[in-house]
Amino acid sequence: MYEIDFTHPGKIHFIGIGGISMSGFAELLHSMGFTITGSDWHESKITKHLESLGIQVVYGQKEENITKDIDLVVYTAAVKKTNPEYQAAEKLNLPLMERAVMVGQVMKNYSSAIAIAGTHGKTTTTSIASHIFLAANLDPTISVGGILEAIGNIRIGHSKHFITEACEYTNSFLHFFPTVGMILNIEEDHMDFFHDLADIRHSFHLFAKRIPEHGTLIINADIENYEEITEGLSCRVITYGLENKDADFTAENITYNDLGCGTFDAVVQGETKGHFHLSVVGRHNISNTLACLALASLYGINDGTVQKALTTFHGADRRFEYKGEKNGFTIIDDYAHHPTEIRATLTAAKNYPHKTLWCAFQPHTYTRTRAFLKDFASALSLADKVILADIYAAREKDPGDISSADLARELEKLGKEVHYLRSFDEIEKFILKNLVNGDLLITMGAGNIVEIGENLLNN
Repeated sequence: MYEIDFTHPGKIHFIGIGGISMSGFAELLHSMGFTITGSDWHESKITKHLESLGIQVVYGQKEENITKDIDLVVYTAAVKKTNPEYQAAEKLNLPLMERAVMVGQVMKNYSSAIAIAGTHGKTTTTSIASHIFLAANLDPTISVGGILEAIGNIRIGHSKHFITEACEYTNSFLHFFPTVGMILNIEEDHMDFFHDLADIRHSFHLFAKRIPEHGTLIINADIENYEEITEGLSCRVITYGLENKDADFTAENITYNDLGCGTFDAVVQGETKGHFHLSVVGRHNISNTLACLALASLYGINDGTVQKALTTFHGADRRFEYKGEKNGFTIIDDYAHHPTEIRATLTAAKNYPHKTLWCAFQPHTYTRTRAFLKDFASALSLADKVILADIYAAREKDPGDISSADLARELEKLGKEVHYLRSFDEIEKFILKNLVNGDLLITMGAGNIVEIGENLLNN
């Protein structure tokens, strides 16, 4: 396997440089002295930023973008072998490296490498951990899978600390080299890759085994039979949980303010250690915070510094993000695209001021919609009224046997008022006609449904 020589920076080309993760690591390697080029299909704020740094970005992926002077071509799992740049690199016998492998090699440069894994909550928890490390003046390098107000999607530090998300899809995280790993939850997802839940759990166990003997795993003890994941590990294991009161870190006396933001007492190994209040909504974020309290204790960060960080953290981009008000109703946007995430978001919304809770949901991928159809309906039924957009295909082709109409029928079986509208224009007109002063609208999904709220506010 090709090894990046960080002592002699060469030239690296990124296929799909405009992606959140790809752009961040392009910027990081550029700061290390590498000559970076890249391609993407369209100009964006991200690509403009890269160009402002002196990174050459070309639009359109073409064979001629790959030249003999390139030392390495990096691509994402979404890039097919039929991609013209991928094929050109093969013709020239240039080394090709999948993004996750590149991230793993970057991690080896840091003696404190923190990888945050889990089916849900990775971006938010990485963001909370980042705020804590920044408040503690630890000067970390951070890669987050979203836009964080304090840093964007990448922060280039000058210390031994590196914090990143670790995604299980295509077993990407099995290329990482963490000294500290975190597992937030393990559920069925990405069933276009994994066989079943047992297959997913096996991958998380292999991820945990990558932590060295001198390292630490922080794991949610609310995961069913979590001991199966920690079995045979040589590293230290710290547990946290809301339901499992035998965990090392847990919470008591949980309350919520008028906006649904939680407060709680942290209980560490049976002893109350501190009182914390959050600036993000929902019980799930109390769980995410407990994981970060365990991380903070590992690094000797005091409670006052942690609370300072929690006060300033108001959420990552597209995670229960307040967008604005239109005609007296409030618009929130959320990235939730799995039934568990939807349930957590809509449960949190119950504590947010509103008359009627509307959810405009865009299912993400045909595979996921088919696999969890009844679970999606059950989770969405927590909203008072539901608006459905067409399925966002992402990496998939329409198989013709599943659509949002199927989800609408499942919701109707549960007695919910549901409106399936094919275009964003129809949805926006419906919202303007039917939502009233005091209502709460959550645009939800991992696709482009965020545009609905933004269009309503801009027009």
